[in-house]
Amino acid sequence: MSNQHASAEQALGTTGIVKRGADAAESRVANRIWWDADADDYHETHGDFLGAADFVWCPEGVREDDVRFLGEVAGQRVLEVGCGSAPCARWLKDNKADVAAFDISEGMLRHARVNNAATGIDVPLVQASADQLPFRNDSFDAACSAFGAVPFVADVQEVFRELARVLRPGAPWVFSVNHPMRWIFPDDPGPLGLTVTQSYFDRTPYVEVDDEGRATYVEHHRTLGDYVRALTNTGFVVEDLVEPEWPKGHTRNWGQWSPLRGKLFPGTAIFRTRLTS
Repeated sequence: MSNQHASAEQALGTTGIVKRGADAAESRVANRIWWDADADDYHETHGDFLGAADFVWCPEGVREDDVRFLGEVAGQRVLEVGCGSAPCARWLKDNKADVAAFDISEGMLRHARVNNAATGIDVPLVQASADQLPFRNDSFDAACSAFGAVPFVADVQEVFRELARVLRPGAPWVFSVNHPMRWIFPDDPGPLGLTVTQSYFDRTPYVEVDDEGRATYVEHHRTLGDYVRALTNTGFVVEDLVEPEWPKGHTRNWGQWSPLRGKLFPGTAIFRTRLTS
């Protein structure tokens, strides 16, 4: 992680990075405490870009208002997965969808409640993990996630299986994640981030730990093929894979995203999928 997260690392006692696995339970705990610790800094850094009631798919600035990946949402029951402060869910509700949103982090949901009050758009919020959904079968017409939850869960197939359970047949499931090819480069927006340092095929999670070896942050890598297989194994059809190009005139760095890297290789993968009927 970069030094923009120094306050969270200090609060959690993070002392280093280890090369080891992390199961579902450890991943849940680590990412709950991480996002609780980082929520304030995250929103201070990125809040203006994300907005309080806007649907931004990625640091490249792709907006649902322009692309309509979810189709017509008015009158649809939509679930936002890993909502953070829930600006996407508020945009959906403002566009006449019936929305529910969840996140594993109470710190993130605290910001979501503040923005509910500030905008007057009151989105129902639930604290939950993406691999343990507290919703009934066949209860949503669509699901979406803009860089939420998916990379932080140990078993992505379990996430998709849970979504297949709560979605109705034919429902779209659209989500954005770090482009898997980014895994091979250091997490750096500058020239150091242009040199390959690890294998694309190394699926060992990125794990930060404290001085007793407890995980304080976990992120899981999957190849493009891993995502496709996990989706098709759980009943989804991949309709499109969107790899946004870096927009002209977009000078803002976002963590490892930068104009320097963006002009050379993709930073985001947006999977447009649909549950089979």
